[in-house]
Amino acid sequence: MSSALTDLFPHPIVQAPMAGGVSVPQLAAAVCEAGGLGFLAAGYKTADGMYEEIKQLRSLTGRPFGVNLFMPQPEYADPAAVDVYAHQLAGEATWYEAELGDPESGRDDGYETKLAVLRDNPVPVVSFHFGAPSREVVDALHRVGTFVLVTATTPDEARAVERAGADAVIAQGVEAGGHQGTHRDVPETDGSGIGLLSLVAQIREAVNIPIVAAGGIMRGGQIAAVLAAGASAAQLGTAFLATPESGANALHKQALTNPLFVRTELTRAFSGRPARGLVNRFLREHGPYAPAAYPEIHHLTAPLRKAAAKAGDAQGMALWAGQGHRMARELPAGQLVEVLAGELAAARTALSGGGVR
Repeated sequence: MSSALTDLFPHPIVQAPMAGGVSVPQLAAAVCEAGGLGFLAAGYKTADGMYEEIKQLRSLTGRPFGVNLFMPQPEYADPAAVDVYAHQLAGEATWYEAELGDPESGRDDGYETKLAVLRDNPVPVVSFHFGAPSREVVDALHRVGTFVLVTATTPDEARAVERAGADAVIAQGVEAGGHQGTHRDVPETDGSGIGLLSLVAQIREAVNIPIVAAGGIMRGGQIAAVLAAGASAAQLGTAFLATPESGANALHKQALTNPLFVRTELTRAFSGRPARGLVNRFLREHGPYAPAAYPEIHHLTAPLRKAAAKAGDAQGMALWAGQGHRMARELPAGQLVEVLAGELAAARTALSGGGVR
């Protein structure tokens, strides 16, 4: 990563922006105060909601932080396929005594308004998911002193990020929890992806901008591995999901290490876009039939997910998690950053020949 950006946070540790209420200001502040880069997730927030969280975070820390935005999605969903899926979910609605959501209720997430807020009230870092912003958007953020990061899941996507003028690319391996940040999602997408270490190496050869590695990272030794592969920093989501500062539902936190949930899969079941979560009943029963329709499916299933959480039923919730979820540690976020930094230092010493032979 460029020296100017790494100067913003002492440790090469980025807390991933986890939308849906997980990446709250308290979590981001704790990470920032410990020397990492904390992030707010504005993907599902209104512009006003994002602004209020930024103000709250600034009241908790004076250190640099980031804000993440979702790129607007093209309208390629098949309405008939969404209707078929809605009929399939009728039994879920009856079971949870909840109405299905309106698939068309949230296609306009206020992206342009959010950009205007971030231009008028600049933050140190802004990242983008689900595509690369235009060069004009990146230039406008640069003019107010904001560093720009963009997620990529392939070398070609990384080249698009570089062409857009971003300061760094977030290389998201298939191991990552939550939504894959693919720039284009179409019905024929099979949910496959590139493993993180291979992706970092491929992107390192494809572009000349710094890389932030993301996907399944839970220990400092793994951070050392991606840094050795060519990354400048590591982004961790699931590792911070279990912290007390995280806004995740308690059932979600407990599920990470619950022996009932032994593996993860990429699924469209909850949102219509490939996202990695713990395999539960809802994912098993509906994942094979969910259409490629984001954000329509996200809004359709929102009341069901909320009702399942209220009922204390983790089998009906979207339990986003990376492949390393079993390694989650219930440490305060600041302490977790310190532990990860210590593990990273020890791994680097071992890699340089200073460890036990």
